[in-house]
Amino acid sequence: MPVRPRVDLETLPDYVAGRTVPGAIKLSSNETPDGPLPSVARAIVDAVTNLNRYPDPTVGKLAARLADKMGLPPGQVAVGCGSVSLCHQLMHAMCAPGDDVVFAWRSFETYPIATGIACANPIKVPLDETHTHDLDAMAAAITPRTRVIIVCNPNNPTATANRRAELDAFLDKVPSDVLVVLDEAYREFVSDPEVPDGLDYVRTRDNVAVLRTFSKAYGLAGLRVGYFAGPKQIADALRKVYVPFSVNALAQTAAMASLDAEDELLARCETIAAERDRVRGELIAAGYEVPDSQANFVWLPLGDKAFEFSEHTLANKVVVRAFQPDGVRVTISHPEENDLFLHAARSYRRSS
Repeated sequence: MPVRPRVDLETLPDYVAGRTVPGAIKLSSNETPDGPLPSVARAIVDAVTNLNRYPDPTVGKLAARLADKMGLPPGQVAVGCGSVSLCHQLMHAMCAPGDDVVFAWRSFETYPIATGIACANPIKVPLDETHTHDLDAMAAAITPRTRVIIVCNPNNPTATANRRAELDAFLDKVPSDVLVVLDEAYREFVSDPEVPDGLDYVRTRDNVAVLRTFSKAYGLAGLRVGYFAGPKQIADALRKVYVPFSVNALAQTAAMASLDAEDELLARCETIAAERDRVRGELIAAGYEVPDSQANFVWLPLGDKAFEFSEHTLANKVVVRAFQPDGVRVTISHPEENDLFLHAARSYRRSS
């Protein structure tokens, strides 16, 4: 008999990235349209001369800088190879075979994959009628086997967000031995003050953690660096299951330089948020249902027409992300690229 991997891996879904099509505008992966700021690019170039040396395996300097920025002890921060890797680390650190992980669906497609690899049970709770986390239903799904609950806020791919009052009420219902992970990859694009900063909960509750990334607002998707903030014992456990040197030297340098340029980067986020609101308004005027967005993308709940719509936009040289049979996610880019998408969306509406 040939050597075989774990049989149960065959049941796991594959991670599907947004398509890149030569000659077409890519609005499928929630990337920011602009790359690193010039000061960050210069720091990356300068760091190239030291690539014969291993990076700091503890990512200690960056972790300390992040802890200072967040007003937390350094021991409560762990840095990883993007928030995706940190999600996998969390499952390995928190779950034994047979434990439950609760999350909304549809949400970020890494959650069921990371849960399954850790031999835990994914408990998917449907979104509510507004395409937002149904926190009452998620609380009702908690059992003695529940170890982790993930709340993606704003949610990927629907762009919706839960507000402070409902999150407060939800967290009050969660047992103290269950870790609530607020995945805030798109936090920098939030414009509604009623969408809470997850770090406020980290500072006041012993069972809440936050995941964030440099991939989106900071324009470093190609370098892979993200961070965790939460209970010290969980941060310690994440470092136990961390793959050594997985946060490379260029990523560490670029993240530090990005923090130096944070005000300028966040101003870009405000520009994207304003453009997001414009695109959403244009889509609603064209007859589409588009939920409120607090991210750098919008969601069209097109149901089983999702793939057909994405093929139509591709024929118009615009790549979007179809989640058949639920809807389509469209990244916000520069106005001229967004206008090309809007043209395609209007022509689809006229033809359907």
